[in-house]
Amino acid sequence: MSSLFSPLRLRALEFRNRVFVSPMCLYSCTEGLATPWHLVHLGSRAVGGAALVIAEAAAVVPEGRISPFDLGVWSDAHAAALQPTAAFIREQGAVAGIQLAHAGRKASTARPWEGGGKVESAQGGWQPVAPSALAFSERHHLPRALSLAEIAEIPRAFAAAAARALHAGFQVIEIHAAHGYLLHEFLSPLSNTRTDAYGGDFDARIKLTLDVASAVRAVVPQELPLFVRISATDWVPGGWDLAQSVRLARQLRAAGVDLVDCSSGGLSPQQQLQLVPGYQVPFAETIRRETGVATGAVGLISEPAQAEAIIANGQADAVLLARAFLRDPYWTRHAALALGAQSHWPVQYSRA
Repeated sequence: MSSLFSPLRLRALEFRNRVFVSPMCLYSCTEGLATPWHLVHLGSRAVGGAALVIAEAAAVVPEGRISPFDLGVWSDAHAAALQPTAAFIREQGAVAGIQLAHAGRKASTARPWEGGGKVESAQGGWQPVAPSALAFSERHHLPRALSLAEIAEIPRAFAAAAARALHAGFQVIEIHAAHGYLLHEFLSPLSNTRTDAYGGDFDARIKLTLDVASAVRAVVPQELPLFVRISATDWVPGGWDLAQSVRLARQLRAAGVDLVDCSSGGLSPQQQLQLVPGYQVPFAETIRRETGVATGAVGLISEPAQAEAIIANGQADAVLLARAFLRDPYWTRHAALALGAQSHWPVQYSRA
Protein backbone atom coordinates (compact mmCIF):
# COMPACT_ATOMS: atom_id res chain seq x y z
CA MET A 1 0.00 0.00 0.00
CA SER A 2 1.06 3.56 -0.63
CA SER A 3 1.67 5.61 2.50
CA LEU A 4 0.97 8.79 0.56
CA PHE A 5 -2.48 7.50 -0.35
CA SER A 6 -3.40 6.24 3.09
CA PRO A 7 -6.11 8.26 4.89
CA LEU A 8 -5.23 10.72 7.63
CA ARG A 9 -7.55 11.53 10.53
CA LEU A 10 -7.21 14.73 12.52
CA ARG A 11 -9.88 15.03 15.21
CA ALA A 12 -13.12 13.88 13.51
CA LEU A 13 -12.05 14.89 10.02
CA GLU A 14 -10.66 12.26 7.65
CA PHE A 15 -8.53 13.20 4.65
CA ARG A 16 -8.63 10.72 1.77
CA ASN A 17 -4.86 10.87 1.28
CA ARG A 18 -1.82 12.86 2.45
CA VAL A 19 -1.61 15.25 -0.54
CA PHE A 20 -2.60 18.81 0.37
CA VAL A 21 -2.79 21.88 -1.87
CA SER A 22 -0.70 24.58 -0.25
CA PRO A 23 -2.22 28.08 -0.06
CA MET A 24 -0.94 30.17 -2.98
CA CYS A 25 -1.65 33.85 -3.47
CA LEU A 26 -3.38 34.47 -6.80
CA TYR A 27 -3.63 38.29 -6.62
CA SER A 28 -6.94 38.19 -8.50
CA CYS A 29 -9.52 39.74 -6.16
CA THR A 30 -11.50 42.96 -6.28
CA GLU A 31 -11.68 44.64 -2.87
CA GLY A 32 -10.75 41.31 -1.31
CA LEU A 33 -13.67 39.42 -2.86
CA ALA A 34 -13.18 35.99 -4.41
CA THR A 35 -14.00 35.66 -8.11
CA PRO A 36 -14.82 32.80 -10.53
CA TRP A 37 -11.07 32.37 -10.90
CA HIS A 38 -10.92 31.00 -7.35
CA LEU A 39 -13.75 28.54 -7.96
CA VAL A 40 -12.10 27.17 -11.10
CA HIS A 41 -8.53 27.21 -9.79
CA LEU A 42 -9.20 25.64 -6.39
CA GLY A 43 -12.02 23.43 -7.61
CA SER A 44 -9.87 21.85 -10.29
CA ARG A 45 -7.34 20.72 -7.66
CA ALA A 46 -10.17 19.05 -5.74
CA VAL A 47 -11.31 17.31 -8.93
CA GLY A 48 -7.65 16.39 -9.37
CA GLY A 49 -7.70 14.23 -6.25
CA ALA A 50 -6.03 16.28 -3.51
CA ALA A 51 -7.30 15.55 -0.01
CA LEU A 52 -7.19 19.14 1.25
CA VAL A 53 -7.39 22.30 -0.83
CA ILE A 54 -6.34 25.40 1.12
CA ALA A 55 -7.44 28.75 -0.24
CA GLU A 56 -4.81 31.46 -0.36
CA ALA A 57 -3.93 33.81 2.51
CA ALA A 58 -7.14 35.67 3.33
CA ALA A 59 -6.61 38.95 5.14
CA VAL A 60 -8.48 39.31 8.42
CA VAL A 61 -8.52 43.12 8.05
CA PRO A 62 -8.19 45.25 4.90
CA GLU A 63 -4.72 46.55 5.83
CA GLY A 64 -3.60 42.95 6.29
CA ARG A 65 -3.54 42.27 2.55
CA ILE A 66 -0.20 41.76 0.82
CA SER A 67 -1.46 43.62 -2.24
CA PRO A 68 -4.65 45.53 -3.12
CA PHE A 69 -5.67 42.44 -5.10
CA ASP A 70 -5.43 39.92 -2.26
CA LEU A 71 -8.22 37.79 -0.85
CA GLY A 72 -9.99 38.91 2.31
CA VAL A 73 -12.46 37.53 4.81
CA TRP A 74 -13.00 40.60 6.97
CA SER A 75 -16.74 40.85 6.27
CA ASP A 76 -19.74 38.62 5.69
CA ALA A 77 -19.73 39.65 2.02
CA HIS A 78 -16.24 38.21 1.64
CA ALA A 79 -17.33 34.93 3.22
CA ALA A 80 -20.37 34.77 0.94
CA ALA A 81 -18.15 35.19 -2.12
CA LEU A 82 -16.11 32.17 -1.01
CA GLN A 83 -19.06 29.91 -0.25
CA PRO A 84 -19.47 28.43 -3.78
CA THR A 85 -15.78 27.51 -3.87
CA ALA A 86 -15.86 25.77 -0.48
CA ALA A 87 -19.02 23.90 -1.47
CA PHE A 88 -17.56 22.69 -4.76
CA ILE A 89 -14.35 21.47 -3.11
CA ARG A 90 -16.36 19.42 -0.63
CA GLU A 91 -18.63 18.04 -3.37
CA GLN A 92 -15.52 16.52 -4.98
CA GLY A 93 -14.64 14.58 -1.82
CA ALA A 94 -11.86 16.93 -0.72
CA VAL A 95 -11.66 19.00 2.44
CA ALA A 96 -11.97 22.77 2.02
CA GLY A 97 -9.41 24.81 3.94
CA ILE A 98 -8.47 28.46 4.13
CA GLN A 99 -5.43 30.29 5.44
CA LEU A 100 -6.03 33.40 7.57
CA ALA A 101 -3.37 36.06 7.45
CA HIS A 102 -2.15 39.56 8.20
CA ALA A 103 0.72 40.77 6.02
CA GLY A 104 2.17 43.18 8.57
CA ARG A 105 5.07 45.21 7.18
CA LYS A 106 4.97 43.35 3.86
CA ALA A 107 1.54 44.79 3.03
CA SER A 108 0.62 47.29 0.30
CA THR A 109 2.88 45.85 -2.38
CA ALA A 110 2.38 45.37 -6.11
CA ARG A 111 1.58 42.01 -7.65
CA PRO A 112 4.65 39.90 -8.56
CA TRP A 113 4.06 40.21 -12.29
CA GLU A 114 3.89 44.00 -11.83
CA GLY A 115 7.32 44.14 -10.23
CA GLY A 116 6.48 44.00 -6.52
CA GLY A 117 7.58 46.91 -4.38
CA LYS A 118 5.40 49.30 -2.43
CA VAL A 119 2.08 50.63 -3.69
CA GLU A 120 1.52 54.29 -2.87
CA SER A 121 -1.78 55.63 -1.53
CA ALA A 122 -2.59 57.27 -4.87
CA GLN A 123 -2.59 53.79 -6.43
CA GLY A 124 -4.69 52.23 -3.67
CA GLY A 125 -1.93 51.52 -1.17
CA TRP A 126 -1.71 52.20 2.57
CA GLN A 127 0.81 52.38 5.41
CA PRO A 128 1.45 48.91 6.84
CA VAL A 129 1.66 48.08 10.53
CA ALA A 130 4.20 45.91 12.33
CA PRO A 131 5.57 45.12 15.78
CA SER A 132 8.32 47.70 15.20
CA ALA A 133 8.90 50.53 12.73
CA LEU A 134 11.35 48.53 10.62
CA ALA A 135 10.86 48.15 6.86
CA PHE A 136 11.29 44.77 5.20
CA SER A 137 13.47 46.36 2.51
CA GLU A 138 14.09 49.66 0.76
CA ARG A 139 11.38 48.73 -1.74
CA HIS A 140 8.76 48.39 0.99
CA HIS A 141 6.85 50.91 3.07
CA LEU A 142 8.15 51.94 6.48
CA PRO A 143 5.52 50.42 8.80
CA ARG A 144 3.93 52.00 11.81
CA ALA A 145 4.48 50.19 15.13
CA LEU A 146 1.26 48.80 16.57
CA SER A 147 -0.03 50.10 19.89
CA LEU A 148 -0.92 47.71 22.70
CA ALA A 149 -4.61 48.40 22.11
CA GLU A 150 -4.23 47.56 18.41
CA ILE A 151 -2.37 44.34 19.19
CA ALA A 152 -5.20 43.27 21.49
CA GLU A 153 -7.61 43.51 18.54
CA ILE A 154 -5.63 41.13 16.32
CA PRO A 155 -6.70 37.83 17.95
CA ARG A 156 -10.31 39.02 17.79
CA ALA A 157 -9.92 39.80 14.08
CA PHE A 158 -8.53 36.34 13.38
CA ALA A 159 -11.31 34.68 15.40
CA ALA A 160 -14.03 36.67 13.62
CA ALA A 161 -12.52 35.77 10.25
CA ALA A 162 -12.39 32.10 11.25
CA ALA A 163 -16.07 32.18 12.22
CA ARG A 164 -16.96 33.66 8.82
CA ALA A 165 -14.86 31.07 6.99
CA LEU A 166 -16.51 28.24 8.88
CA HIS A 167 -19.93 29.65 8.05
CA ALA A 168 -18.86 29.73 4.38
CA GLY A 169 -18.20 25.97 4.52
CA PHE A 170 -14.47 25.68 5.17
CA GLN A 171 -13.50 22.80 7.46
CA VAL A 172 -9.82 23.55 8.09
CA ILE A 173 -8.52 26.90 9.30
CA GLU A 174 -4.80 27.57 8.96
CA ILE A 175 -3.21 30.53 10.77
CA HIS A 176 -0.40 32.12 8.77
CA ALA A 177 2.55 32.74 11.09
CA ALA A 178 5.28 32.42 8.46
CA HIS A 179 7.05 34.11 5.55
CA GLY A 180 7.74 37.43 7.24
CA TYR A 181 4.11 38.41 7.74
CA LEU A 182 2.72 39.93 10.92
CA LEU A 183 2.76 36.98 13.34
CA HIS A 184 6.20 35.89 12.12
CA GLU A 185 7.39 39.49 12.56
CA PHE A 186 6.44 39.26 16.24
CA LEU A 187 8.21 35.89 16.59
CA SER A 188 11.58 36.98 15.20
CA PRO A 189 13.97 39.24 17.16
CA LEU A 190 15.14 40.61 13.80
CA SER A 191 11.80 42.36 13.23
CA ASN A 192 10.50 42.68 16.79
CA THR A 193 12.43 45.15 18.91
CA ARG A 194 9.60 45.91 21.33
CA THR A 195 10.31 46.15 25.05
CA ASP A 196 6.76 45.58 26.30
CA ALA A 197 4.75 42.37 26.83
CA TYR A 198 5.06 41.45 23.13
CA GLY A 199 8.81 41.81 22.64
CA GLY A 200 12.14 40.84 24.11
CA ASP A 201 12.40 37.29 25.35
CA PHE A 202 10.97 34.17 23.71
CA ASP A 203 7.76 34.05 25.73
CA ALA A 204 6.94 37.66 24.93
CA ARG A 205 7.66 37.26 21.21
CA ILE A 206 5.38 34.21 20.87
CA LYS A 207 2.54 35.74 22.93
CA LEU A 208 0.57 37.16 20.01
CA THR A 209 0.77 33.95 17.97
CA LEU A 210 -0.45 31.92 20.96
CA ASP A 211 -3.21 34.45 21.63
CA VAL A 212 -4.36 34.18 18.01
CA ALA A 213 -4.25 30.37 18.10
CA SER A 214 -6.29 30.28 21.31
CA ALA A 215 -8.84 32.77 19.99
CA VAL A 216 -9.31 30.85 16.76
CA ARG A 217 -9.45 27.49 18.53
CA ALA A 218 -12.28 28.86 20.65
CA VAL A 219 -14.49 29.38 17.59
CA VAL A 220 -13.47 26.26 15.64
CA PRO A 221 -15.68 23.28 16.58
CA GLN A 222 -13.89 20.63 18.59
CA GLU A 223 -14.37 18.06 15.84
CA LEU A 224 -12.41 20.15 13.30
CA PRO A 225 -8.62 20.56 13.22
CA LEU A 226 -6.63 23.77 13.39
CA PHE A 227 -3.38 24.29 11.45
CA VAL A 228 -0.61 26.86 11.88
CA ARG A 229 2.01 27.59 9.22
CA ILE A 230 5.39 28.69 10.57
CA SER A 231 8.75 29.58 9.13
CA ALA A 232 10.94 27.13 11.03
CA THR A 233 13.98 29.37 10.54
CA ASP A 234 14.74 32.85 9.23
CA TRP A 235 17.95 31.56 7.61
CA VAL A 236 19.67 34.56 9.23
CA PRO A 237 22.07 34.37 12.20
CA GLY A 238 20.45 35.71 15.35
CA GLY A 239 16.94 35.29 13.97
CA TRP A 240 14.13 32.83 14.55
CA ASP A 241 15.40 29.24 14.29
CA LEU A 242 14.43 25.58 14.51
CA ALA A 243 15.06 25.30 18.25
CA GLN A 244 12.59 28.13 18.90
CA SER A 245 10.15 26.55 16.44
CA VAL A 246 10.17 23.33 18.43
CA ARG A 247 9.43 25.25 21.63
CA LEU A 248 6.63 27.15 19.89
CA ALA A 249 5.14 23.97 18.41
CA ARG A 250 4.87 22.43 21.87
CA GLN A 251 2.86 25.40 23.07
CA LEU A 252 0.74 25.48 19.93
CA ARG A 253 -0.15 21.84 20.49
CA ALA A 254 -1.16 22.64 24.06
CA ALA A 255 -3.34 25.46 22.69
CA GLY A 256 -5.25 23.02 20.50
CA VAL A 257 -3.34 23.21 17.22
CA ASP A 258 -3.45 19.88 15.38
CA LEU A 259 -0.91 20.33 12.58
CA VAL A 260 2.12 22.56 12.13
CA ASP A 261 2.80 23.38 8.49
CA CYS A 262 6.58 23.74 8.31
CA SER A 263 7.93 26.28 5.86
CA SER A 264 10.85 28.69 6.32
CA GLY A 265 12.28 32.10 5.50
CA GLY A 266 10.60 35.20 4.16
CA LEU A 267 11.42 37.54 7.03
CA SER A 268 14.63 39.10 5.76
CA PRO A 269 16.23 39.84 2.37
CA GLN A 270 19.49 38.73 4.01
CA GLN A 271 18.37 35.11 4.28
CA GLN A 272 20.90 32.55 3.06
CA LEU A 273 19.52 29.21 1.91
CA GLN A 274 20.13 26.58 -0.73
CA LEU A 275 17.02 25.63 -2.66
CA VAL A 276 17.14 21.88 -3.25
CA PRO A 277 14.28 19.36 -3.44
CA GLY A 278 12.79 18.75 0.00
CA TYR A 279 15.05 21.30 1.70
CA GLN A 280 12.44 22.03 4.38
CA VAL A 281 11.44 18.43 5.14
CA PRO A 282 13.92 18.12 8.06
CA PHE A 283 12.02 20.90 9.85
CA ALA A 284 8.77 18.94 9.70
CA GLU A 285 10.59 15.77 10.77
CA THR A 286 12.27 17.40 13.78
CA ILE A 287 9.14 19.17 15.03
CA ARG A 288 7.08 16.01 14.62
CA ARG A 289 9.64 13.92 16.52
CA GLU A 290 10.33 16.43 19.29
CA THR A 291 6.76 17.56 20.02
CA GLY A 292 4.38 14.81 18.90
CA VAL A 293 2.29 17.27 16.90
CA ALA A 294 1.35 16.34 13.33
CA THR A 295 3.35 18.20 10.70
CA GLY A 296 3.12 19.07 7.05
CA ALA A 297 6.18 19.12 4.82
CA VAL A 298 6.42 21.75 2.10
CA GLY A 299 9.02 23.11 -0.31
CA LEU A 300 10.15 21.78 -3.70
CA ILE A 301 8.24 18.53 -3.35
CA SER A 302 7.34 17.57 -6.89
CA GLU A 303 7.91 13.86 -7.53
CA PRO A 304 5.51 11.10 -6.39
CA ALA A 305 8.33 8.89 -5.09
CA GLN A 306 9.74 11.80 -3.11
CA ALA A 307 6.36 12.53 -1.50
CA GLU A 308 5.80 8.83 -0.79
CA ALA A 309 9.16 8.54 0.98
CA ILE A 310 8.45 11.55 3.21
CA ILE A 311 5.28 9.93 4.52
CA ALA A 312 6.59 6.36 4.58
CA ASN A 313 9.70 7.39 6.55
CA GLY A 314 7.67 9.24 9.17
CA GLN A 315 9.14 12.65 8.31
CA ALA A 316 5.71 14.30 8.12
CA ASP A 317 2.03 13.43 8.22
CA ALA A 318 1.19 15.19 4.96
CA VAL A 319 2.89 16.93 2.07
CA LEU A 320 1.79 20.35 0.84
CA LEU A 321 2.47 21.13 -2.80
CA ALA A 322 2.32 24.55 -4.41
CA ARG A 323 4.22 25.01 -7.68
CA ALA A 324 3.67 21.37 -8.61
CA PHE A 325 -0.08 22.01 -8.51
CA LEU A 326 0.29 25.18 -10.56
CA ARG A 327 1.91 23.07 -13.26
CA ASP A 328 -0.50 20.14 -12.97
CA PRO A 329 -3.94 20.33 -11.30
CA TYR A 330 -4.13 16.54 -11.58
CA TRP A 331 -0.80 15.88 -9.85
CA THR A 332 -2.53 13.68 -7.28
CA ARG A 333 -4.13 11.46 -9.93
CA HIS A 334 -0.85 11.09 -11.77
CA ALA A 335 0.99 10.32 -8.52
CA ALA A 336 -1.50 7.55 -7.75
CA LEU A 337 -0.83 5.98 -11.14
CA ALA A 338 2.94 6.23 -10.60
CA LEU A 339 2.72 4.62 -7.15
CA GLY A 340 0.16 1.96 -8.08
CA ALA A 341 -2.36 3.41 -5.65
CA GLN A 342 -6.10 3.52 -6.07
CA SER A 343 -7.61 6.85 -7.06
CA HIS A 344 -11.32 7.26 -7.75
CA TRP A 345 -11.86 9.61 -10.66
CA PRO A 346 -15.05 11.67 -10.93
CA VAL A 347 -17.81 9.75 -12.67
CA GLN A 348 -17.93 12.47 -15.30
CA TYR A 349 -14.46 11.35 -16.41
CA SER A 350 -15.03 7.58 -16.18
CA ARG A 351 -15.22 7.13 -19.96
CA ALA A 352 -11.56 8.16 -20.20
